[in-house]
Amino acid sequence: MEDPETTYQHIRRAAEVHRLVRRHARKTIRPGMTMTEIAENIEDGTRALVEANGFESGVGFPTGLSLNHCAAHYSPNAGDTKVLQQGDVLKVDFGVHVNGRIVDSAFTMNFEHTYDKLLEAVKAATDTGIREAGIDVRLGELGAAIQETMESYEVEVNGKVYPVKPIENLSGHNINPYQIHGGKSVMLVANDDQTKMEEGEYFAIETFGSTGRGRVVESGECSHYAKVKDAPHVPLRLTSAKSLLKTINNNFGTLPFCRRYLDRAGESKYLLALNHLVAQGVVQDYPPLCDQLGSMTAQFEHTILLRPTVKEVVSRGDDY
Repeated sequence: MEDPETTYQHIRRAAEVHRLVRRHARKTIRPGMTMTEIAENIEDGTRALVEANGFESGVGFPTGLSLNHCAAHYSPNAGDTKVLQQGDVLKVDFGVHVNGRIVDSAFTMNFEHTYDKLLEAVKAATDTGIREAGIDVRLGELGAAIQETMESYEVEVNGKVYPVKPIENLSGHNINPYQIHGGKSVMLVANDDQTKMEEGEYFAIETFGSTGRGRVVESGECSHYAKVKDAPHVPLRLTSAKSLLKTINNNFGTLPFCRRYLDRAGESKYLLALNHLVAQGVVQDYPPLCDQLGSMTAQFEHTILLRPTVKEVVSRGDDY
């Protein structure tokens, strides 16, 4: 077992890189940029500052740049020409890892004031989640606290008032080495999950608010994937799938990746092989998650460490 202090140092180093990269991102992201430019700026910055070196340090997962009614898991694939617009509400969700310890933190940007209250609601709900979290806290009760804060806000758009709803089928989660979703979920609504947070765990406390239904469905072209942690050992008939799996094992292990990262690793024409790995249960796909068209969604997220004597909000900065 790694000495806890060493673990904390790894997480703190990842968090410091996150703060530096996002400070630059918040200054430079402007309408008119392509989603690909935005993603590459964040990823290149992360790799440079964390001194990326394979499994020792690097990007923690694909840069999420979900827009408007899409809440999560959108990252541009090669050839995506989408351009950020003035009226967009952009969720910037990126991760940094040091020795497999992933810091997961996200914020929302808007470029006009229409949805300010939505961002305020979600930031407040995330802060509530952080404040109420702690050793021995039950996950279901944490969800109730988040929901109460989120639902106390409303947004007025062109004279029409929309309640802010927590997205009921998205959640925060604990984090394990090289595994972004550790198996415990912090829902954003009250529920009867009696599971407790435990000493030594660390969690991504993230909340999502929406002016729509408050539910997401899978929608659009997939960019995010991750190898299943205890994937069944299945005989792969496709030679191309075997070779792709080797690339995934060598470059990412169980860390999430996207198609651009495969391109960068020198793979090409791999979609059939990738889909085969997904069909065989070796790789999990994570398509974009969207509320209804026309609605707006926002996200704020921090990583917290539940140390024996103190709760450390490791990704907190002077920005959020």
